[in-house]
Amino acid sequence: MTKKTPAAQALHRDTLAVREAVERSQYGENSEALYLTSGYVQPSADASARRFAGEEDGYTYGRTGNPTVTSFEQRLAAMEGTEAAMATASGMAAIMLMCFSLLRSGDHVVFSQSMFGSTIKLIGTEFARFGVESTIVAQSDTDAWRAAVRPGTKLLFAETPTNPLTEVCDIAALADIAHGAGALLCVDNCFATPALQRPVLLGADIVMHSGTKFLDGQGRVMAGALCAPEAMVREKFLPVQKNAGMVLSPFNAWVVLKGLETLSLRMNAQSTATLALAQWLEQHPAVGRVYYPGLASHPQHELAMRQMGGVGGAVLSFEVKAADAAQARARAFHVLDALQVLSLCTNLGDTKTLLTHPASTSHGKLAEAQRQAAGIGQGLIRVAVGLEHLDDLKADLARGLDTLS
Repeated sequence: MTKKTPAAQALHRDTLAVREAVERSQYGENSEALYLTSGYVQPSADASARRFAGEEDGYTYGRTGNPTVTSFEQRLAAMEGTEAAMATASGMAAIMLMCFSLLRSGDHVVFSQSMFGSTIKLIGTEFARFGVESTIVAQSDTDAWRAAVRPGTKLLFAETPTNPLTEVCDIAALADIAHGAGALLCVDNCFATPALQRPVLLGADIVMHSGTKFLDGQGRVMAGALCAPEAMVREKFLPVQKNAGMVLSPFNAWVVLKGLETLSLRMNAQSTATLALAQWLEQHPAVGRVYYPGLASHPQHELAMRQMGGVGGAVLSFEVKAADAAQARARAFHVLDALQVLSLCTNLGDTKTLLTHPASTSHGKLAEAQRQAAGIGQGLIRVAVGLEHLDDLKADLARGLDTLS
């Protein structure tokens, strides 16, 4: 865990993406060092005692800190505009850490029915076993969020845009609702990333990331993070992480740290291609609907453009036309099985374009009623657009779409 340096305040986030890190070692390395160690030699017994007591800064053990991990935390916090960040082993570990740190039996959470399937299961099912109550609301219905708040509400948790339907919520409005109730607002910023959207500028208290996605950008490692005020990170998150061990490995931190250096370039290039692909899909006779915030047809298009700097991101979903659920599933599978260039893969945020069938993968463990409530039909295909040439993207999707019968 670390807070951003004062110098970071004056720099553009694209500069922070390549410059913000811990100080160079005595060797003067230009590329940030990878520190592979589980323990640290202490300068003296007295210094060791102070460090373990938290009275002096210094590394003591791999579960409580590492210089490479600190560099990743410092850089991401600076890009998001928060005082501090805490890295975790995955995005779901970040959510687990947040909930364990901030909630207790009897507390109440409000979150969207359109959130990632594992998030719904974790909060709605697993934490329910420990007495944490929750209410699921429609993603874009601000009044529903407001109506769901109770005296015991401690957290509002939003994902915007959502996975896979790219629904958008009004971050500023949700922040007002949360703060009016004495609660916190956490925003999952995985799809937009700080290159396009900084939730804290709109009032969010916590920004959650799965660094496995766009922050890494090449599908190499798993990582997660929580960006928040320094006091929250130090007093709430750090004690739980020390005891629970939800730590990010130094190697994975180093990989994602380097991924951040090209984040803006990738997000802009991939978003441009995604908009063009979405427009093409809207015109295809085999496609019933396209979900993408950059399209004027998206229900929250104007809100998305305000919150995301006029860019729609690099993920879209589309539905194939079908008469019923069984035919929709068969047609979606046909499109996916016809791919020759693009990848059938459940991850996203890669330089390679990845496609998946949410109803049988990311949302496959949800009850059918939950899937229907979230709008996840059997004909839905999610496309996380990479850096291939646009003509090749269209051609590979056309192999399946043009041969549907």
